[in-house]
Amino acid sequence: MASREGHLNARRMPGPAATALPPDAGPRLDAALEALGLDLPVIARDRLLAHLALLARWNTVHNLTAVRDPARMLEQHLFDCLAVVPPLRDPARAGTDRLAEGAVVLDVGSGGGLPGVVLAIVAPGVQVHCVDAVAKKAAFLQQLRGELGLSNLLPHHARVESLRGLPPVSLAICRAFATLATFVDLTEPLLAPAGLWAAMKSEAIDEELRALPDTVALRAAITLSVPQLDARRRLLLIERRPA
Repeated sequence: MASREGHLNARRMPGPAATALPPDAGPRLDAALEALGLDLPVIARDRLLAHLALLARWNTVHNLTAVRDPARMLEQHLFDCLAVVPPLRDPARAGTDRLAEGAVVLDVGSGGGLPGVVLAIVAPGVQVHCVDAVAKKAAFLQQLRGELGLSNLLPHHARVESLRGLPPVSLAICRAFATLATFVDLTEPLLAPAGLWAAMKSEAIDEELRALPDTVALRAAITLSVPQLDARRRLLLIERRPA
């Protein structure tokens, strides 16, 4: 299942910590879901909040993210990742529903499970592989899988270029991982023929786009409106050029 599984299972959840989600986390999540047009079952909503609570708890010990305040984690992490769901499910922008039943998603440099765990919760019929080369981050993902009961979440402690045995990937996605050219190069052997790359970016990307190989093309550059967050976010969708 997960790469270096013995190492992952040897790590345990940190002990109780004072860190907790703010009391308005639930209502804020409900408002964000409504703004994004996402209608999720109660179990998915609860799992999203549990993911964030576990991230905040682990972060007090293992420094998984530079965002320390759980209230800020809501918009900067959770709502940011939820904002990519509507365009990924929109055939007009993504070519097809990339989170449809049976799809295979690869989240590269997943860290705290962003966006991989969020996608696994929102789309339980999708197989989500989260890969991270940092042991403590991969251990966190393994713990999340058990704590949240996410059988469709498959953590890997590995470098993406060393991954073997994955089914053809329908969607390769990353958030703040390397350049576009590096992301495409490292994941190209794993991508299905009709697969799509999706990169979550916040900075100017013109130079990165110019550095892409001629074998791929930008399908769409989508400006995301992240609920309760005043910041520029973009989702870049990249596809192979026809042979």
